[in-house]
Amino acid sequence: MTRTVAVVDYGMGNLRSVSQAVIHAAQGQGFEVAITCDPDVIRAAERVVLPGQGAMRDCMAELAASGAKDAVLEAAASKPLLGVCVGMQMLLDHSEEQDTPGLGLIPGRVQRFRLEGQLQPDGSRYKVPQMGWNRVHQPSAHAVWDGIPDGSWFYFVHSFYATTALPQHSAGETDYGLRFTCAVARDNIFATQFHPEKSAALGLALYRNFLHWTP
Repeated sequence: MTRTVAVVDYGMGNLRSVSQAVIHAAQGQGFEVAITCDPDVIRAAERVVLPGQGAMRDCMAELAASGAKDAVLEAAASKPLLGVCVGMQMLLDHSEEQDTPGLGLIPGRVQRFRLEGQLQPDGSRYKVPQMGWNRVHQPSAHAVWDGIPDGSWFYFVHSFYATTALPQHSAGETDYGLRFTCAVARDNIFATQFHPEKSAALGLALYRNFLHWTP
């Protein structure tokens, strides 16, 4: 029986690259990928991917306008959900970016990098947004990290970072001027600030692990 993964299409940002990576990861795995904002399709899917790119306020507004918000919240309560980039930030309580409330699924806040005047180890200034590859450290084991070595490199593009209220919800950490949470997890939810779809073989491995994750 073919199982469905819904990639939520609410008109924001990195949908194409995420959906193509999920389709690639799903090949031969018994999954069909639905790119959709139809609440009924999201509700019927076995698991859900929530991408996001750009300003969080715009992402939150477009998710509500698409009609998919309630279905995403229902999915988050009952089935595996993967958030990517701003799709991760949206899961938290609040973002400093335009004073934007999030979905409140994981306690925490999103803050802007404040790295003015700080120098990197090589003597160059920190740039915001952070763009490039960074090592991701795994504070504890998680099925979505299966086969992905601790300290692996993933690709980032962002000006804001997450702080979880509870340390057990921090599933990945990286350093850019400070150590911050770059992956969050709670129950059936896993999400990353970095872009697995831009992170070569290990990014595809992460998507594949998500497809087979049984929380």
